[in-house]
Amino acid sequence: MKDVLPPSLIEVQKLRVGMFIHLDVGWMAHPFPMSSFKISSADQIATIRGLGKASIRWSPDKSDPDPADAAVAVVEAPAPVAEARAETPQAAQARRHREALAASRARLTLCERQFAEATRACRQVTELVPSQPERAGEQAEALGRTFVDKMLGDQEMCIRLLTDAAGDKASHHAVNVTVISLLMGRTFGLSESEMMDLGVGSLMHDIGKLELPERVRHREEHFTAAENQFYQEHVAHGVTLSRKMGLQPGAALVIAQHHEQADGSGFPLKLNSDRMTTAARIVSLVNRYDNMCNPHVPSRALTPHEALSLLFAQGKNRYDTAILGAFIRMMGVYPPGSTVQLTDDRYALVMSVNSTRPLKPTVLVHDPKVPRDDALLLNLEREPRLGIRRSLKPQQLPSETLTYLSPRPRIAYYFEPNHEPEDALS
Repeated sequence: MKDVLPPSLIEVQKLRVGMFIHLDVGWMAHPFPMSSFKISSADQIATIRGLGKASIRWSPDKSDPDPADAAVAVVEAPAPVAEARAETPQAAQARRHREALAASRARLTLCERQFAEATRACRQVTELVPSQPERAGEQAEALGRTFVDKMLGDQEMCIRLLTDAAGDKASHHAVNVTVISLLMGRTFGLSESEMMDLGVGSLMHDIGKLELPERVRHREEHFTAAENQFYQEHVAHGVTLSRKMGLQPGAALVIAQHHEQADGSGFPLKLNSDRMTTAARIVSLVNRYDNMCNPHVPSRALTPHEALSLLFAQGKNRYDTAILGAFIRMMGVYPPGSTVQLTDDRYALVMSVNSTRPLKPTVLVHDPKVPRDDALLLNLEREPRLGIRRSLKPQQLPSETLTYLSPRPRIAYYFEPNHEPEDALS
């Protein structure tokens, strides 16, 4: 007789859209940004079934499954391929290169899926704030917890450029700022509770803009004094909403201080560095960086290298010097998304940076002899004779290089544990 599962468990083959489930597995064992969530698509069901678990926990009281929802068919594993004939050294090298590229693309796809899930969850929180602020606060804490859980540990982290970043602009910005801010928090050895304040505060730092008309949600040079004052009020609105949401005081202080600057020139209270929390000093800098790379008007965007250079040149007084220095060291001189020329004159796009060893990033190289789908990924850590000569704007690239490298107009970052460089990628 078949054992009956406890009420809190369900076989993965019986999952349906609308069920609220809990994935009790390790942080790298699933691609979702949250371990507890309501299933919203058949693709999510297929992914969960691929985790190798026979059953998972679910919460019937939080679920509203569609009884007519058809189960997703289980795809049979392909039959094993017959043993390959002996390879030549050249064929073996080509195979290893293809396998390494496939593994790299799979990791990129995973990061992009997690980014999309995170922006979707962030958008859902934002939409709940006006009508159900306490529930929105709970969901913001849950999303922050998921980020922090994935970020804690001793493993080195890699900052990865995404090529397909889904999400509305506001959620895209919030997740970008959160990812980089939490990586900075790791750099400074923040405690778990401090990381939670940093994560939730960075996710919700612009929540006060919900109270502003759309036309003044993004500061413009042509704003009148009255419009500029109106814009600055989003900070006070954010603090009020954070109280309604029941956020922790540390997270609320990030919202209150994310436009303050170390020299006292920020707003609304013109606090200097020693009156700001560490989390707020981090978010103040990262928020500015992301707004330079992804401005409201795309034509004004700076490359990541330009943004970093400008922060260094103009921000020495505006931002905490220790945090600015750590940010530059973590992101590297050429952050992910920078288009560069290598010392052998080839053009490349910086794809990822090891946050603890950023001077030798992994780059996607333009080689006219290699099809785009087989493009060469070089880990410069393994190329002692090769480096980056200079950074270029995408418009300065030859047209065929621009098409090949295809830099995206919006810069989006995610993170993953660092993978040891593969010979096939060097």
